Amino acid sequence: MALQKKIPLRKCVATGEMHPKKEMIRIVRSKEGEVSVDLTGKKSGRGAYLSKSEDAIATARKKNVLDKQLEVKVPDEIYDELIRVVLREQLK
Repeated sequence: MALQKKIPLRKCVATGEMHPKKEMIRIVRSKEGEVSVDLTGKKSGRGAYLSKSEDAIATARKKNVLDKQLEVKVPDEIYDELIRVVLREQLK
C-alpha cells in the first residue's frame, strides 16, 4: 500500500480560494522592497499567492490586494508579467 504524499495548499489573495501550491503564482517582496514574480516558489522574502487566472490577476490589480499583502506599492509591470505567465501556461 503506497502512502499518498500530502499536497501543500495555498490561498489566493485575490479570490480567497485554496489551490495546490503548484497551481499558484508566488509574488515576492525582498528585504530591499523589490517586488518580483517567483516562478520557482523558493525566493526568500514575503510572499503572496495568486491563482493562475486572468480574473484573479484583474481582481488583485483592481483592489490593490498585492499592495496590502506585500506592504509595498506593486508596479504595473508586475501585473503585466503575471498576465504573460498565465497566457504562457494556457498555451501549454
